[in-house]
Amino acid sequence: MDKLRETAQEKVDEHQERIKVLEDENTQKDQEIASLTHKNQTLEAEVESLEAKLNDAKVAADEGAAHGTHNESLTKKISMIESELEESDRNLRETTEKLRQTDVKAEHFEKKVTSVEAERDEWERKYEELSEKYNAAKAELEEIQQQLESI
Repeated sequence: MDKLRETAQEKVDEHQERIKVLEDENTQKDQEIASLTHKNQTLEAEVESLEAKLNDAKVAADEGAAHGTHNESLTKKISMIESELEESDRNLRETTEKLRQTDVKAEHFEKKVTSVEAERDEWERKYEELSEKYNAAKAELEEIQQQLESI
């Protein structure tokens, strides 16, 4: 009987241990269910939020399509203005080059004018010297002529 009691006690201990394990598993499952329920609620809220964002994105996409046409016309206008700007820039560069060439020619002619003026001044000086010599020779000739006449 003691053996029967011992066996029964062992079985009771086994079953109590088994009950404890099952209760622990049940508690774990309850916690897992609570966690999953919370996660599900969070995901449902996120789905609602994403659906709202999707609707907002659709509205924005529709507005963007409407603005797309306007943007295309502005892009064409910008392209046209850029072409005009490039043409103006090209004309400016050509005009600047012509102006530079004109400045170089003007500088060359200014040097030539300075050189010619210096040459003119030299010729005027020589003319004055020759005029003085001529007048001196003329005066001498007149003097000689007067002396000849007086003889």
